Amino acid sequence: MVHFFKQINNSIMLGALTSLGRSAAFSTGRSAFVANGARVNAVRSIGSTMVMNAEEGQAEVVLVGCGAPNRGMGWYHAVQMIDKKCPSASLDYVIEPWFMGAGGEGPGGADFKVWQGEAEGAGVKFATSLADLPEPSAPRLALISGRTADNPRLLTESIANGCSCIYLEKPGAPTVAELEAMATEAEAAGVEVLMGYNKNVCKYVRKTREFAETVPGSKVTFVSNNAYENTAESLGECFERNAEGMLKNMAIHELALLASFYDVNVDNIESVTADKEFSSMQTLPGPSGNDFTDFDKIKFTIKTKTGTEVSVQADRCGGTDSYAYVTDAEGNEIFRYYMPDEEDKAHVKELEAKYPTAMPYFFTQDPDYITVKERVAKHTVDGAPADGVATIGIAVDTLKVAEYLTPLLQEQLK
Repeated sequence: MVHFFKQINNSIMLGALTSLGRSAAFSTGRSAFVANGARVNAVRSIGSTMVMNAEEGQAEVVLVGCGAPNRGMGWYHAVQMIDKKCPSASLDYVIEPWFMGAGGEGPGGADFKVWQGEAEGAGVKFATSLADLPEPSAPRLALISGRTADNPRLLTESIANGCSCIYLEKPGAPTVAELEAMATEAEAAGVEVLMGYNKNVCKYVRKTREFAETVPGSKVTFVSNNAYENTAESLGECFERNAEGMLKNMAIHELALLASFYDVNVDNIESVTADKEFSSMQTLPGPSGNDFTDFDKIKFTIKTKTGTEVSVQADRCGGTDSYAYVTDAEGNEIFRYYMPDEEDKAHVKELEAKYPTAMPYFFTQDPDYITVKERVAKHTVDGAPADGVATIGIAVDTLKVAEYLTPLLQEQLK
């Protein structure tokens, strides 16, 4: 375990955040950091290691849960920040208890050690616990990208260790009750929680919504694809690793769009109809030998009590592209926009060449991951609105919808 030398006392930060308005709090906190001598030439000595520190105008980012290189979402977040794709975010710390502990000698452990050495060469410090962190030397942002089941505990630890804002990966928690408790805890501490629902800021979502608004009586369908092999072994591994289920995992981004932009919540749903011809539900053994039941593909339409009709389609084995399309009142498709579009495909090819063994969906969503992180990091520093970024309140509504829909759709597909 790594223990950092805590040489700075900046407990003023959380007090300032609680007692002042948000913008004033961030300003006061930043002044306190500077006045307290916490940053000298943007470099701090911790133990015997010189670590690059967040500079003026940057959040001090703590990545909680890195995962395996080329596979973990946390790893890709780290790569983007190390490559300085997010100007307001300085990746100063990575908390990775699995690969720095029991998982270090197992699958992926050797690859992680190699990547850890490269990241440390770029000034990133690694530890196994948030409790090992020194006091913040800049507004501290926790980016929690670990196992969903661990998120309630990790949020508590992030608050206790000086994080003034939290970026929480979807779906946030295993259950609605846990996510609501997390929201209450964060609010009581004066800590804002924003969600990594990157599709809320995607170009294809914006373009499709804008077009649909010009056509009375039109309907939007959001389509999400992953590129798993269509085999029992591949899908069984997927079902076990994402045991919360497709609607709380892969399709949760689309449900967040519905909650954010289409007034979809459990109190406003009039009807849910599965497309039985497209949809498929299977029970398959995972690597543990236990059976898991989930959708390998699903399509459904929601009608709300306020008159909105919107559809979602998700396919674990459908490829790498996500897209949305618009149909007119007669059901004819009149518009479709892909992610990536032609403009972005060249960028995807560059990333494929740079990271040939990484998960393909990282590349198609690369610009959107950057956008969300940058907006959240800037918000952490100066309190500016994080436009389009979902709050934990939206996440609660989204998770409620996922829990509501799952048994209804399962029953329709029996």
